[in-house]
Parts: sequence; structure tokens; C-alpha cells
Amino acid sequence: MEFILSFMPFIALFAVMYFMLIRPQKKQAQKKQEMLNDMKPGDAVVTIGGLHGVVDEVSQSSQTVVLDCEGVYLTFTLGAIATVTQGGNIVNRQDEIEVANDIAHEENREDIAEESDETESTL
Repeated sequence: MEFILSFMPFIALFAVMYFMLIRPQKKQAQKKQEMLNDMKPGDAVVTIGGLHGVVDEVSQSSQTVVLDCEGVYLTFTLGAIATVTQGGNIVNRQDEIEVANDIAHEENREDIAEESDETESTL
């Protein structure tokens, strides 16, 4: 009986460790696996290296995913995917640059028009 009681603190410590460390890790791993299994073409993803892209193709048999990163197609293992956003709301960087250029050109035209008005009024 004393033998069993002497191991009770170790058993209690193991139980505490299980509920505080092992069980949350298992839940987190299960959640990530579900996220990867639900991934489909068109979803936006971020890799563990910080690369943003849109899923082009998923192969569960070879455990790979092909990402479209602004026209560049890259193949990654499923384990390299950090997060998945359903619906692929990643904005193309080229579109952002074109919009910024359009705004800059319009501001430039306004500045030129103002300068020409000022020079005409001083003549």
C-alpha cells in the first residue's frame, strides 16, 4: 500500500502534464490537419516562410500543393502551409501598383494644370 502511495505524486504530475501540454498540442495538430484537408483551389494561403499565394492544385496522395504567386507556380508540401483563408482574398500586387500609378498620374496632371494656370495669370 505504501508503494502505491509513494507513486501518487508522480501519477498526479503526469496527469497535470497531460492536460496542460499534450492534450492542447493534439487539438492544435488536429485543427491544422482539418484545415489542410479542407484546402481547395482558389483558397489564399500563407506558407511557414511567409510566402502568400493562391492554391492552384492540391494533391492529397503526394501531400503537395501548387501555389500561384502572381503568375509563378510553386510546389510545396502540405506541412509548409501555415494558414488558409477560404475564398482567396489576396489582392494581386500588380493591381495595387497600377492603382497607385494611376493616382500619381492624376495628381501630376492636376499639378501641371495648376502651374500652367499660374504662369498664364502672371503673363
